[in-house]
Amino acid sequence: MHQRTLGRQGLVVSAIGYGAMGTTFAYGPGDDTESITAIRHAHELGVTHFDTAELYGWGTGERLLGAALAPIRDEVTIATKFGFTPDTFAPNSQLDHIRQVVDASLRNLGTDSIDVLYQHVHDPRVPVEDVVGVMQEFVQAGKVRYLGLSNTDAENIRRAHSVHPISVLQTEYSVFARESEELFPVVDELGIGLVAYSPLARGFLSGAVQPRSAYAADDIRQWLEWWAPEHWDANTAVVDGLTELADEKGISLSQLALAWILAQRDDIVPIPGSRNPRRVAENVTAAGVALSADELARIDVLGRGVRGARATS
Repeated sequence: MHQRTLGRQGLVVSAIGYGAMGTTFAYGPGDDTESITAIRHAHELGVTHFDTAELYGWGTGERLLGAALAPIRDEVTIATKFGFTPDTFAPNSQLDHIRQVVDASLRNLGTDSIDVLYQHVHDPRVPVEDVVGVMQEFVQAGKVRYLGLSNTDAENIRRAHSVHPISVLQTEYSVFARESEELFPVVDELGIGLVAYSPLARGFLSGAVQPRSAYAADDIRQWLEWWAPEHWDANTAVVDGLTELADEKGISLSQLALAWILAQRDDIVPIPGSRNPRRVAENVTAAGVALSADELARIDVLGRGVRGARATS
């Protein structure tokens, strides 16, 4: 798989990464053995960038990813995130809390250094300059290589970057969720790369979307607006149109959705996640799909039919 450069500080990763949230969090019960197999299969197919967070099972997700990647640690980059309080899920970037969480993440991942450390969400109680100051301490100590932000705005990006270079902005981005395009001018100005989480729209663009009633009671899709009854028909119509285009090209819907993201910018990397090795292989193959200008225009028109707001974190 070809590589992409994120930021100006030297971070180079595979064009498609792997998002490990679903292995332990948000999408119903998982199977650790299956997830580890999927993660290792992703690497076998050329994926070199793997993403997790403290939030994903409060350490269980990091431990699973660390165990999966332990035999190949020197061949991959690992990203993790801090910024929430257990139980309440409230933002928490208090400075001592950051130090505690990052040290715990290093232990959970079984590594001496985190390749990319993100603030997971902006904490209005703590100036972002102070947050990045603490993140910078870990860079200076050799425990973190690159810094990133997630779920934030242009002002915070500028303020953070003034303290220490920000290499990556992680944001939700897909045919269904294009709000973050308003941040493209500031990342272009500052030379910051982009990582697109939920590139398959929380499963709406996976080719296997189902109504809410089909998902577990604790599945995040029970609360997302795209699945709301008043939006369901409009959004499945968008999927039908995209599927028709994918069928014309002889590819899957998920491959079309990922290829669309890759075509938007040279410095964007989607991180789809799946516990199914077959799905992983399908997603990775999207790196070789080229879309014509006409096809991109058709996708753009279809995407305008999406109804309901995206999730905010």
